[in-house]
Amino acid sequence: MKHRILGGTGMSVSEFALGTMMLGSMGNSDHDESVNMIHTALDAGINVIDTADVYSAGESETIVGKAIKGRRAEVILATKFSMPMGTDGNSRGGSRRWIMQAVEGSLRRLGTDYIDLYQMHRWDPVTDLDETLSALSDLIQAGKVRAIGSSLFHPEQIVEAQWLAERRNYRRIRSEQPPYNILLRGIEGTTLPTAHRYGMGVLTFGPLGSGWLSGRADPTRGHRNAGPATPLFDPAEPGNQAKAAAVAELAKLAAEAGMTMPHLALAFVLSHPAVTSVLIGPRTPAQLADLLSGVDIVLPNDVLDAIDEIVPPGVNLNQRDILFQPSTVGDKHTRRRMR
Repeated sequence: MKHRILGGTGMSVSEFALGTMMLGSMGNSDHDESVNMIHTALDAGINVIDTADVYSAGESETIVGKAIKGRRAEVILATKFSMPMGTDGNSRGGSRRWIMQAVEGSLRRLGTDYIDLYQMHRWDPVTDLDETLSALSDLIQAGKVRAIGSSLFHPEQIVEAQWLAERRNYRRIRSEQPPYNILLRGIEGTTLPTAHRYGMGVLTFGPLGSGWLSGRADPTRGHRNAGPATPLFDPAEPGNQAKAAAVAELAKLAAEAGMTMPHLALAFVLSHPAVTSVLIGPRTPAQLADLLSGVDIVLPNDVLDAIDEIVPPGVNLNQRDILFQPSTVGDKHTRRRMR
């Protein structure tokens, strides 16, 4: 397993990182099997374990805590906060009040006294970023957190956070976690160059495009959210029709290159110079074993060129796949003057 340095943190991280969203009631509720999967990943050379307080309402963090007991020193432990953890309006977001409560909950579930990378899961539009960065900086000062990161931040939000940290002498956000795959390449012209410019590490997720790049004969089946009622898989969606056509071409390309579709997809993500690690999120031991078998694959230029012909750089084939539309776009009241 190759390693890279995570932005300016000095921490060496494996090119493959284990995402644990599917460990717990959201996916695999067998704790023993999930713990064994984490051990398998660690034994294979993965040293980044990424989770979040919201995954299965804390159950994922609990599983990770069981798995790293006795092996904490070899793990770069990453978790996230800010998504709703209950119906209480104060159990979410980026306020100092919630951050101080959330980190204690994560530390308890993870069974550790520090978190290597504490990431803001989503931008909080109602909390002053000054409030958030001040609280996160204090957590680093207290030794409870080693570095801070963001997830699904827009480029202008990344810039604002970097500017504010310099102006107020806060700790800088050192990493960003965006979705990125062959079918969703829009961040190549936005988030990736912005993060690279500020020396940030990038941990990408969704390399298989919610199953579209899994290699299944019918990529619209088999995913936990699959079905025509879901826009992500609705065959009537023009964007999904474009994805289906691209997947057919990519399947031919993978076969010609002598590799499976998942391996092609993972190697593509790691070929971008701004990407530090790619998060894999298996639900079963078999899925994990299959993904780990492709860790050494590096795509030659002719294959990368062929991918560019199928899905042009910087293009999202289905705009509805973008997970981080700003609230000012989704809420009509924010873009219409009240009369």
